[in-house]
Amino acid sequence: MTPRRLPPPLLDAALVVVALLDVWVNLDTHEPLRLAFALSAAFALFLRRRLPLLTFLLTLPAVLLSDAIFAALAALFTLASLTRRRGLLAVCALVFTISDMTSWPSPNFDLSKTSTLITLGYTAATAAAPVFLGQLVQARRDLSLRLAQISEARDHERLLTAQTVLAVERAQLAREMHDVVSHQVSLIAVRAGALQVGARDTEVKEAAATIRRLSVQTLDELRHMVSVLRASGGRPAELTPQPSLADLHRLVESSGIETELQTDLPDGLPPTVQRAIYRTVQEGLTNVRKHAPGATATVRIRQEGGAVRVTVTNTAPNRPALPLPSAHYGLIGLRQRAALLGGTVTSGPMADGGYELRLELPAIGTP
Repeated sequence: MTPRRLPPPLLDAALVVVALLDVWVNLDTHEPLRLAFALSAAFALFLRRRLPLLTFLLTLPAVLLSDAIFAALAALFTLASLTRRRGLLAVCALVFTISDMTSWPSPNFDLSKTSTLITLGYTAATAAAPVFLGQLVQARRDLSLRLAQISEARDHERLLTAQTVLAVERAQLAREMHDVVSHQVSLIAVRAGALQVGARDTEVKEAAATIRRLSVQTLDELRHMVSVLRASGGRPAELTPQPSLADLHRLVESSGIETELQTDLPDGLPPTVQRAIYRTVQEGLTNVRKHAPGATATVRIRQEGGAVRVTVTNTAPNRPALPLPSAHYGLIGLRQRAALLGGTVTSGPMADGGYELRLELPAIGTP
């Protein structure tokens, strides 16, 4: 567990208090000049973060005139932790050593005496200690910053790796869609074309033409989807123009179902709301075609107050439905789309054997 650090203002105040205690222990109130310089040095520590060099210079007179040296040591430590100029630190440590060795106003700096040399070594070590400690704090701070940068670079590398894996999966999915799905849809289109040419019944010809047209349209959309998947990692591919309410009539006409379309909507609905309405009608007609052969459908779209309501209903089927695979992903997608726009989607059978799909959205959606 990492120990909690004191806030900077509180730490500065604590250093000032310790410096004042050092003044109280080492100075007498009968020495006003020395006391004034020592007090100035103690209170100068409030400037140590913003002006470290000036703070150290303000503490030197107290070192020169008295034994209250804590403020100078604290200022020297702060300077060493903030600057990268090693020469300046060496000069400051030397100045502190000389100031502490000198007894002003009667300097006694005789290097011929052994006691003076011992005192010089002790004082130089005292000056070097905060310098080394400050440099250690600076190195620790630089190391922490470097570790943070390495961690960020590693996270970015992991993201790139995940994107590469995703690109590979999308390319594989594109190959599968192209090799399997497009092949089968192409066969459907070919067989429908052959049926259209060889059939004599008019209804069969129309049904075969509808199947062939829808197959060709599906192939076009599938090819575009494959190109979008293969474009992963490169320049984003342009998406197919999104449908709007203007495309509803064409959707109903190409559905191959006898459908009554009733719309009463104002102009200017947000594109997201228009797309949700289109996809709901599309899903409803698709389900009618799959699960209710021979049924007729009714699509009602209207606005009541601040809500848009869409209902797709169909009558009961008049012949058995072919068993087709279905995972209900269409309805799940509709519900998710409606939830994002603040609306709801409900569906269920009706009393007469038909089925109803209902969408309700706020008239103002997210563009």
